[in-house]
Order: sequence, then structure tokens, then C-alpha cells
Amino acid sequence: MSEAERREVWAEGDSYERYVGRWSRAVARPFLRWLACPGGWRWLDVGCGTGALSEAILATQRPERLLGVDASEGFIETAREQQEFAGAWFEIGDATALPASDGEFDAAVSGLVLNFVPAPARMAAEMRRAVVPGGTVGLYVWDYAGEMQLMRRFWDAAAALDPAARELDEGARFPICRPDALEALFRDAGLTEVETRAIDVPTIFQDFDDFWSPFLGGQGPAPGYCMSLGEAERSALRERLRAELAIDTEGRIRLNARALAVKGTAPA
Repeated sequence: MSEAERREVWAEGDSYERYVGRWSRAVARPFLRWLACPGGWRWLDVGCGTGALSEAILATQRPERLLGVDASEGFIETAREQQEFAGAWFEIGDATALPASDGEFDAAVSGLVLNFVPAPARMAAEMRRAVVPGGTVGLYVWDYAGEMQLMRRFWDAAAALDPAARELDEGARFPICRPDALEALFRDAGLTEVETRAIDVPTIFQDFDDFWSPFLGGQGPAPGYCMSLGEAERSALRERLRAELAIDTEGRIRLNARALAVKGTAPA
């Protein structure tokens, strides 16, 4: 296993928040509006991470109760610290073997997790199992190959300097993060009324350091690769990005983050 692969981890809440957690929170509310679920439902958040999607559910859906499940103890600790709601709890668990009874929830959702699960089909099947007939299953992932520009700009610059970086690029590694693949996944899981859509949110960085510093946190494929480089190589990558990114008159960098969402209904 390479040094970059060893660093490809999701475990520490603060680093994750600085890198993509803050942008996941921006996607969560439009995703929930699109699901259009009634208030008072029982919700399951699969791969809840630091609680971005759970926070939006608690704020907008008036849930009867909410369970967040994640494999990372560090993320679960962060989620527990951030959420204050009597009907919410967070557990360490496996997305492919959910700690839920058949039909225990009305909705099962997930944000930015699917492509990191070794068996995505099993995760989709587990989410379907956990909801009642007529319940909703939905998730979103980044459009790594297209308009998740934070990551796209990073990998394009990295590959220009180091062709080996292409092997770690999420756009190439995660073909499931495409609308047709997501739709097929849900249909194969037995869900009906399957739909997909893109959700775009602006990612505005206050200055170049606000853009660059999250890549130094070692959380996820791009930061893991960045921190596997020697100082000279990392400096070359930083300066290439600085030269290529458009910076406005106030020093800000304005990019777009596109998430690809899919939803379906558990058959009666």
C-alpha cells in the first residue's frame, strides 16, 4: 500500500469539516427539499460523518427520531457533540450491515458516502431493507468527474505534474458517481420511482489559503495524496494551483460544487 493510500482516511472531524463538510452542509437542504418527505418521519442517516445531513434533517423535517450511523468513531464523536435533539442518536456501524430492523424507518438517506463503501449494492439493499414499504431511500455523491470543481481543479493540476496522480483521481476511480450508474444501483436494489438530479452549490473561498489549507489535513484521497508528497513537490502543486485559479479583486476564489442525487421508493 502506498503512502497516499495509507493517508486516504476519513476519521477526524475538524479536518473533514474544513475540506468538504462545510460544502456538504450546503447540499443537504436542497437535497431534502427534493425528497419532499412529510414531517414527523423516522430517519436513518447512513454514513452520517460529522452530521451535516443529520443537522439539516433535524432543522427542517421535524423527525420523530433520527439515527446516524458511521464507521468512524471520530466522526460519531463530532456528530454527538454538534447535535442537540432528544430523538437523535449516533452509533458506530457498517453501511452494509445496518444496525436497524426491517422497516424500522420511514426514510434512509446518505450523503457523500456511497463511493467509499466496498459494496455499494449491499449498502443500497440495506437502506431499502431498513425502510417501511412506501418509504424513501435517497443519497448524494460528488460529481467527481465533472463539476465538483474543488477536487477537479486539484487533480487536473496534480496529474499535470505527476501522471501517477491519475490513479488516485476520484473522477476515474468512482464510476458509480454518475447519474446512470446511480439510477441502475437503485433499480437493482428493487426501488421504484427512481429519479436522479444534480444539485449545485457555490463554494466561495475567502483567499487562496482558504482553498489550499484543507488539502493539508490528510482527510480523504486528495489531501492524502497531497500530504504524501515531498515538500518540493507539494510546493510545486500549490503554486500551479495558485496560478491557474481565478482570484477576484477581493482575493476570493469562486467555484461550483455539484452533487449528484438519487431517490427511490421502497415497494409495497
